[in-house]
Amino acid sequence: MLLVGSLVFWAAAGANCGWTKTRVPTKITDAVTGLEGVQWQSKFVPGVDFLGAAGVGAAALASVSFLFRKTKAIHPSKP
Repeated sequence: MLLVGSLVFWAAAGANCGWTKTRVPTKITDAVTGLEGVQWQSKFVPGVDFLGAAGVGAAALASVSFLFRKTKAIHPSKP
């Protein structure tokens, strides 16, 4: 569920195939001079490293779950 949820979040947030970004450039045009410039906005865009970390976390949770399996107790039959 962790891996599927992370994949859905990654796709919904932009499906960035690069590294995770916390700032993105936006082109702006000056109203007076008409010159274009770049303004940086704070925005979280998850990348493939986000998916990798989610995959490692999901694998860790899956492997730990095998440590806590219930075992059936074998009782000797009563005569």
